[in-house]
Amino acid sequence: MSPAADRAPRFTIGVSLKMYFTHAQTIEWSRAVGELAERHPAVRSGLVELFVVPSFPALVPVRDALAGAPVRLGAQDLASADSGAFTGEVSGVELAEIGCTLAEIGHAERRRLFFEDDAVVAAKTAAALRNGITPLLCVGEIEQTPPAVAALEVTSQIDSALADAQAAGLTGPLLVAYEPVWAIGAPEPAASEHIVAVARAVDEHLAALPSHAGSRVIYGGSAGPGLLTDLGGDVAGLFLGRFAHDVAAVETILDEALALDEAVPA
Repeated sequence: MSPAADRAPRFTIGVSLKMYFTHAQTIEWSRAVGELAERHPAVRSGLVELFVVPSFPALVPVRDALAGAPVRLGAQDLASADSGAFTGEVSGVELAEIGCTLAEIGHAERRRLFFEDDAVVAAKTAAALRNGITPLLCVGEIEQTPPAVAALEVTSQIDSALADAQAAGLTGPLLVAYEPVWAIGAPEPAASEHIVAVARAVDEHLAALPSHAGSRVIYGGSAGPGLLTDLGGDVAGLFLGRFAHDVAAVETILDEALALDEAVPA
């Protein structure tokens, strides 16, 4: 395989820890993931771009625990404003300052539990791009529908999320996490055929946005070991949750990426 400097990542694999771990567990898990990234050929070669998204209090300790490992650091949220009297919020300015290069925006749980609407998502997407942070934009249909219908809903959500950014002339790539709401927390992910069809439509939509060149779509929603293989290399990666709490599962998925690259070159 080519060295990392000679290739763009074929796959992006990330994990959000949500609020499952204690502070100590988060740091221990992150240290283990950093060690995995440093030794695994899928990451070392540049085939896979790996990222982790811990809780806010753990961001700096996790950054230090990763200690230069090839793992991007992301936040689970960010404020729409860059400074001011916003108690409890964390700005994109501060996140960029401590080394975050990703910020999760628009997750279904934020919409459902904290009443974040399209306007909030658009403001936060603009805030991320304004501060050089890649929006990890979560999109997905609420009810199970045919892929063509789901794709129309998802691309509409992407356009809505970009409204403020485009009005302000902000540019930069997106990392779109396609997470059908009906699949989040389910025993199984969406069917592979459904995922591939929707991801392909989203890829085509993103390719038509020159201000956001370099964007890609990955799949989340009960994603875990075995899914990358089932997708046959036709989706650019996975956004993992509870199925990645065991670092061995992350290693299994990196092994899958390696096997896919060897069997079906991009």
